[in-house]
Amino acid sequence: MTTHSREDFTGVKIALIHNDKVLMIHRDDKPGLRFAGLWDFPGGGREGNETPYECAAREVDEELGIQLNEDQIIWHSAHPAMHDPKLTALFMVAKITQDELDAVKFGDEGQSWKMRDIGEFMNANDVIEALKGRLQGYLDSLR
Repeated sequence: MTTHSREDFTGVKIALIHNDKVLMIHRDDKPGLRFAGLWDFPGGGREGNETPYECAAREVDEELGIQLNEDQIIWHSAHPAMHDPKLTALFMVAKITQDELDAVKFGDEGQSWKMRDIGEFMNANDVIEALKGRLQGYLDSLR
């Protein structure tokens, strides 16, 4: 799957999947922070003229210390950005390995991280609701 496009997008969220589990980051619980205290996927805003892959790879490296290869990305879609629906944000899904999980170096954004069963994630009340629909799009593509 190519993610080289320089289309106009504001940022990327990425679901990192291993053995039917997805990596979640527990967002900081600071006053005024959007989605404070909820579980989130890695990702963030585009810097400069980054490609979608470059943006996702930088965010995953900053937040988790994982060096994401472009060929690990298996799916992507475009959506209205959660912070401004007039803008476009991208959602990606990538497969990661147990070795990558074992080597996570959690960054300074968020309280913690964990792997969560995809079914549990889809039924959880403590996650960013919009991410459920985005992940469901990927799951539907598998059928």
